[in-house]
Amino acid sequence: MTYIVVGAILAGALLGYWVLPADMLGYLDSTTSLALCIMLVGVGIDLGSQRQTWLRLRALGWKVLLVPALVAVGSLAGAVAGGTMLGMPFNEASAIGAGFGWYSLSGVLIAKIYSVETGALAFLTNVSRELIAFMLIPVLAAKLGHLVAVSPGGATTMDTTLPLIAKTTDADTTVIAVVNGTILSSMVPFLVPVLIHL
Repeated sequence: MTYIVVGAILAGALLGYWVLPADMLGYLDSTTSLALCIMLVGVGIDLGSQRQTWLRLRALGWKVLLVPALVAVGSLAGAVAGGTMLGMPFNEASAIGAGFGWYSLSGVLIAKIYSVETGALAFLTNVSRELIAFMLIPVLAAKLGHLVAVSPGGATTMDTTLPLIAKTTDADTTVIAVVNGTILSSMVPFLVPVLIHL
């Protein structure tokens, strides 16, 4: 699965650079959104048919919230550590990390309320997180366990990386991934502005 994901990303990059005409870019966004929606409907149907999984999630209770809490703490700590090594201020590094992979929102938020340059960096950082997540999820699922595979995706585990998590893990982990992505996504619009103004 890892080779397929990496190969697909490389093939897309090469097609975008050498083959795809510039006037087709407008259609590309709607096409990828449609493809993502179709994949998510498929994942949803699979999840809906797993009644035992939903009962297990209810049985796990509040422990499920530990996954997004730990992913959030790890993301922020990693961003601050990396920013410190690069000489970035705490507020910028932490706000970029608080995007949790949601590049479209975090980049725009920071660009509007702080600076365009930092917003562009937030965009690129969170896009990179998503691309790295696509490569790491199958490896982590196979080598370190299913729950570990949820962490790289951050907020994207409720949408773009969810089909890959569903493919490489099990139904229980897929439900936890949806919870993880939902909670992290809901934190981004609040946490990014708070941290950037510190």
